[in-house]
Amino acid sequence: MKTHFKVDLISFKTINELPNNWTANDYTKLLEALDYGDTTNILKEELKDLCLLSLSDNEPEDAALLVLEYIFKEKLNQGQLDNLSHEMQEEKMWEEYADLSMHEDFFNATQILYEAYNGKFPHPEAVNFKVRLTVDNNNDLELFKHNPEALLIKILIKGMPDNTLIKRLFKEQLTKVDFKEAKDILWQLKIEETKDKSMVFEVITSSYWFKDLKYVSPFEAIFDNEILIAQH
Repeated sequence: MKTHFKVDLISFKTINELPNNWTANDYTKLLEALDYGDTTNILKEELKDLCLLSLSDNEPEDAALLVLEYIFKEKLNQGQLDNLSHEMQEEKMWEEYADLSMHEDFFNATQILYEAYNGKFPHPEAVNFKVRLTVDNNNDLELFKHNPEALLIKILIKGMPDNTLIKRLFKEQLTKVDFKEAKDILWQLKIEETKDKSMVFEVITSSYWFKDLKYVSPFEAIFDNEILIAQH
């Protein structure tokens, strides 16, 4: 049995900071790691600026190491952190690091350092877009109950150019039911609206993967046995 998806791009924008990626608690802990001193009387709205200022009082690689240790202390060893503190001044680690599950955290790390050092670190760019999927049968929307990231990617890439990065790097995975990398490619996925025969998804991810979607016109894709097999 085949399911037809009509795909409409509602909005698409480039963002340089992920929503709620750094909290007041995060800024407080970073200030403590920076030996700022007593933070109990600092207003929440002042924490970010104080944190950026305190980071910028250090050499870029030292500040990078501190941020990386805060984010990745349970995932990376000290040697890896030391190397990355230098590499991330030139490399877009949220695009290039081998482990995709760490890309969102690398983006957040680079974002705060980019702000603190006025551009000495790579410029972080992510995309925030909304798409509406419409089906002929409302029951077809049940397909998104399990691993929605994989299915959504398989649908979206059908409207994107043949040379788009995901198509080239994940050619094999896109033809299978199991697409484990999907959850790490779509950093944040939210179902914004569900109506009879349609759903609206909001996605935040790296522009590395989905910059080509910006120019996509409405299209239709066909879903068969959990694999998208055609586009019309």
